[in-house]
Amino acid sequence: MELVMPPKKKRSVAKIIRNVVIAIAIIALYVWTFTTIEIRWSRVFSERTIDNFGRVIPQLFSPDWGAFQKIMGLMWETLQMAYTGTLLAAILAIPFGFFAASNMVKSKTLNTVSKWALDAIRAFPELVLALMFVAAIGPRPFAGVLAIAIGSIGMLGKLYCEVIESIDMHVVEALEANGANKLQVLIYGIIPQIIPEFLSYAIYRFEIDVRASTILGIIGAGGIGTLITIATANRNWDEVGMILFVIIVVVTIIDFLSAQIRKRIV
Repeated sequence: MELVMPPKKKRSVAKIIRNVVIAIAIIALYVWTFTTIEIRWSRVFSERTIDNFGRVIPQLFSPDWGAFQKIMGLMWETLQMAYTGTLLAAILAIPFGFFAASNMVKSKTLNTVSKWALDAIRAFPELVLALMFVAAIGPRPFAGVLAIAIGSIGMLGKLYCEVIESIDMHVVEALEANGANKLQVLIYGIIPQIIPEFLSYAIYRFEIDVRASTILGIIGAGGIGTLITIATANRNWDEVGMILFVIIVVVTIIDFLSAQIRKRIV
């Protein structure tokens, strides 16, 4: 029996022209980028650069195990910064999420203001926030905690809002029809639907904040980033290699555990 294939759809001229225009625009963007950033290829492949790579890279792959205990102490401080900042953000983002959710608050003005506030918070990178807090309260881990907490509120508040808006309102309406008051509706109709995803998003944000807190220390916000700054300034590349090794291992373990926990929660 001979198989008869369906006829191929003819591509319209408009789609072909659109694809060609998009391809030309992308190529033009790449050409413009590489012609305006003034890359000095002679310096990139200079003898000095090659010598530096030949000297630094082997030391990075020969970590200083003698500094392991000191590094783990600061890594633990980094984890504490990330945990405290994420915990504060996970709690403070809840009212933002409820105020921004259109099915919880019927005031469009309050919805809009809450969403604008979350957008404004997300517009500030953690590095900028950390610089502000380091200047205000000095170079200490608390500055990193505040930067992580405020930076995380924007993302978690947005995600919480989307979770709240996607709940089954029939459950809420059924409770109200049976005479439940506002508190009972919240406890028995809303919280059971949102808690699993709230926890999942908070744990996912903790993963991100662990990575962010390692960078914040470089600008004086405490944690292992401070040690990276000191080690690189003193050209202790074997110690830098040990720091990077610890960060990679710890972040990998946290990612794995976080993924397993989120699978069980959701």
